[in-house]
Amino acid sequence: MLHRNEKLAVCDPVWSKLREDAETIRAREPALAGLIQTSLLAHERLEEALAVRIAQKLGNADLSAMTVRQIFDEAHAADPAMGVAARADIVAVFERDPACTRYIEPFLFFKGFHALQTYRVAHWLWVNGRKDLGWFLTNRMSEQFGVDIHPGARLGQGIMMDHATGIVIGETAVVEDGVSMLHGVTLGGTGKATEDRHPKIGRGVMIGAGAKVLGNIAVGHCAKIAAGSVVLHPVPPCATVAGVPAKIISIKEGCAPAVDMDQSVDGAAI
Repeated sequence: MLHRNEKLAVCDPVWSKLREDAETIRAREPALAGLIQTSLLAHERLEEALAVRIAQKLGNADLSAMTVRQIFDEAHAADPAMGVAARADIVAVFERDPACTRYIEPFLFFKGFHALQTYRVAHWLWVNGRKDLGWFLTNRMSEQFGVDIHPGARLGQGIMMDHATGIVIGETAVVEDGVSMLHGVTLGGTGKATEDRHPKIGRGVMIGAGAKVLGNIAVGHCAKIAAGSVVLHPVPPCATVAGVPAKIISIKEGCAPAVDMDQSVDGAAI
């Protein structure tokens, strides 16, 4: 017969590891015991804890933390895929960010993770016709985390936003699973067009700090975009592009730039 904690580790290993990390912090740092208990250990599921943690960040005089929590709870109950995506996002940060040593760090402290989970609920509101509330959460996300993701954009799971400050993702942008991007990335338009006008980022792409990808263009799977580049034309799968405007530097099949997070082009720092 499995003990309760053993059962939890089998059926939900991410949540199990988060609770293990939380117990360690509570024992080692008494000043954070209240935060750990309220935002994590008092809850039975990751979705419940996540709603509380984000509500602590987003609640204000216009919309209380309790109301924000209720909105998150409603969204997570209606769309269980959001909980799956949150777990994949935590694992992505842990595996790709050398500054992250425990699963609990993005959950408690990383604004890129917090912004991404806020986007997921804002997007759910948006597609269900509750656009004003979606806009409200998007506005609070921008104010609190310095990240601006339009609630109409479509983002996959297993996404890492490292540092995250200054990331902007437009309304018709698509970001597939397993993408990594650093601070200052823009997935934007090129003018006042009102139709499909933003980039489509394939799975496993790595976008370096400060890069701008503009217009309704496709970036193929497992491509690498060098820091500071301005991408105005489609990028083939597995290509590395750099420059202003960006040009193809190399194409290497079988690469995994979003996982490797190698910030170089043929040995030169990007």
